[in-house]
Amino acid sequence: MNFDRSKRLFEEGQKNLVGAVNSPVRAYKSVGGTPLFIKKAKGSKIIDVDNNQYIDLVLSYGPMILGHRPKKIEKSIVKALKNGYTFGATSTGEIELAKIICDAFPNMDKVRFVNSGTEAVLSALRLARAFTNKNKIIKFSGCYHGHTDALLVAAGSGLATLSLPGSSGVPKEAVQNTLIAEYNNIEKVKNHINKHDDIAAVILEPITGNMGVIVPSPEFISELRRITKEKGILIIADEVMTGFRSKFGGAQELIDLEADITCLGKVIGGGFPVGAYGARNEIMEMVAPLGDMYQAGTLSGNPIAMASGIATLKELKKQNPFDTFNKVARKIETILKEAAKVNNVALQVNRFGSMINPFFTKNVVVDFKTAQTSDTEKFKTFFWSMVRNGVFLPPSQFEAWFLSTALSNKDLKIIEKAIYAAMQAINQRHNSK
Repeated sequence: MNFDRSKRLFEEGQKNLVGAVNSPVRAYKSVGGTPLFIKKAKGSKIIDVDNNQYIDLVLSYGPMILGHRPKKIEKSIVKALKNGYTFGATSTGEIELAKIICDAFPNMDKVRFVNSGTEAVLSALRLARAFTNKNKIIKFSGCYHGHTDALLVAAGSGLATLSLPGSSGVPKEAVQNTLIAEYNNIEKVKNHINKHDDIAAVILEPITGNMGVIVPSPEFISELRRITKEKGILIIADEVMTGFRSKFGGAQELIDLEADITCLGKVIGGGFPVGAYGARNEIMEMVAPLGDMYQAGTLSGNPIAMASGIATLKELKKQNPFDTFNKVARKIETILKEAAKVNNVALQVNRFGSMINPFFTKNVVVDFKTAQTSDTEKFKTFFWSMVRNGVFLPPSQFEAWFLSTALSNKDLKIIEKAIYAAMQAINQRHNSK
C-alpha cells in the first residue's frame, strides 16, 4: 500500500498548519508514521489521497452512524443549502430538531444548540453552577469532556491532592474548583462529597470513549445517583459520543442513570458541527433569554447543520439498527478474542452498543488505571497492520471504534481477515522477543 501523497501533504501542511493537523490525534503521534490524508468517503468506505480504500471504523469519531453520504441525508442538506447558509436568526429546523431530541430523552424539556461538544460541556458547567449556586465540579480521571480549561485536569500525585492543570496555558485558578475521582470507584466520589459542601455537579461519560470503551457498574451508577440527590448535586451526562449510538436517545437510560443535564453532539449533527445541552424546565429556564445564565453563539442552530441532524435522526429512528449493532459488535469481539488466542496475544475487549475496542492487556479494564496497562507498542503494530489490510481505525489505543449501518457482511469478512493478520503481526514482532 502506497502512502506517498499523504507523506508529501503532511510535509507541506507543516508550514501553515500546527503539526499539519487541526486536532492533535490526527497527527498519529501515538502510533508513529505519517497521518493519512482523506479525500472522499461513501457508505462504509473512506479513500485517502493515494487512492487506498478502507472500511471506516472511525466515522469522524462517531457522527457518521449511517455511513458516509447516505442519499436521504445528502438530499436534505442540498435542499437546505439552496435556502441559504446562515441567517443570524432562528429557523424552523431548530424547533424540529429540538423536539426530536427532547422526545428521545425523558429528563429533557428544553435544549440549547451550540457548535461543538466542548461548547456544550462548558455551558452545562456554567448552568450547573448557576442552578446550584455552588462552584466545584467532580470529574473522572480518563474522561474527556472537550478542551474547556476547567476540565483539562490531571490528579497530581494522587486523587486526594489539589488538581493540577493538564495543559500549558491553563492557570491553576481555572482548575481549583475541579475535583478528580476514579471511574467506577464510588468511594473516591464520597470522599470528595464529605470534604466539600460546595459541589455543583458530577460530570461523567455514561460509557467512556476516550480511555477506551468502559462500562460503569450498576452499583457505581446507583450509588452515584443516590448520594448526589441526597446532597443536592447535579449529574451532567456527557453523551456527546454516546448519544443515539446505543439506542434512540441516551446511553444513560440503558444503565439506569437519571442525569440532570445532558450534553450532546456528533450524531445529532449527522457530520456537521453541532453540540447541545438540555435539561428539565426548572434548570434550562435559567439560560438567557429566560434567565441570567448567559450563553450565545453566532452560528448556533445553523440551518444546514439542523437539516442534516433532522434527516439523520429521522432515518436512524426508521432503521432502528441498535440490535444489529449489538450483534455486529459481539461478532467483532469474538473475532478479536479468537485471533488473539491463536496468536498468544493478551487481550481484553470492551464494547457497548455500536462502540467497541480492544485493549492489549491481561487486566480487566474498568477505569483509566487499568486502561493504561494496555501495551501501546502492540497497538501500534496492530493499527498499521489493520490499515495495510484495508481497515481505518482511530490512531490511538484509547479511542473507541464506531459502527455504522453501512457495514456489510463483505466488510465484516475483510475486517476479520485484517484482525487475524494484525494479531499474527503482533505475535511475530513482539512475542518472539
